Amino acid sequence: MAVEMLAYIERRSPVHTLSGSTKLIVFLLFSSAAMLTYDTRVLGALLIISLVIFAISKIKIREIGFVLVFILAFLLLNNLAIYAFSPQEGVRIYGTRHELFQIYDRYNVTAEQLFYQLNVTLKYFVVIPVALLFIVTTHPSEFAASLNKIGVNYKIAYSVSLALRYIPDIQRDFRSISQSQQARGVDISRNEKLGKRIKNISAIIFPLILSSLDRIEVISNAMELRGFGKNKERSWYSEKKLTKTDFWTIIIAAIIFIFSLWVTYQNGSRFYNPFK
Repeated sequence: MAVEMLAYIERRSPVHTLSGSTKLIVFLLFSSAAMLTYDTRVLGALLIISLVIFAISKIKIREIGFVLVFILAFLLLNNLAIYAFSPQEGVRIYGTRHELFQIYDRYNVTAEQLFYQLNVTLKYFVVIPVALLFIVTTHPSEFAASLNKIGVNYKIAYSVSLALRYIPDIQRDFRSISQSQQARGVDISRNEKLGKRIKNISAIIFPLILSSLDRIEVISNAMELRGFGKNKERSWYSEKKLTKTDFWTIIIAAIIFIFSLWVTYQNGSRFYNPFK
């Protein structure tokens, strides 16, 4: 059976037992630490912690493989764009120039530029495991409760929850419609030319959109009949109360965040400079 993309994956692990609010706070702290620093030492330490958390969660890479490949492809494009538009950014930041080889005109490869883009890549690798774990180890209803608990309006939180619930439903509908169309002779495999494949995929997309609109209408009518949005606040059936483990996890994440900022700014700059 195909693995659902970005759907909740149930496991028995320490990460799954944590409250959704705890996982959201940890994700925000890790993301903030990674965004604020360009210190390679800090990013390396955060990366190790991030990978350890991923291993503890018992989530397998193949279960998030499609999303991971998509993110890595975007990372590659981002690195190419950085070099294309600012090939001397590393030289400007670190104040030195160690040219490795020349490509054309101002497009030369320097150790400073490679080091700068290494730090950009490390930022992605720090955030990716924590972000994906937060999504796939948190039930959508608990996710909405955690957003509401930190101050997000419950209508917005519930909308996010519905969007996450829709992802696996849409995937199942896509596979069902795709199999039905293929049974009718509509080929979307690599045997067809690209133009023909795109045309055949449109025969799947339009029924998928219509089925999604029908589902949206059913849910919106059901929510309206139940008086959703009438009150300023609401309770959550799936909300988890914070335990000692949650509090300790938040404290440890906060300590890591503060320590990473201290190491980053102790020299008065966000950039660790090994060239001086």
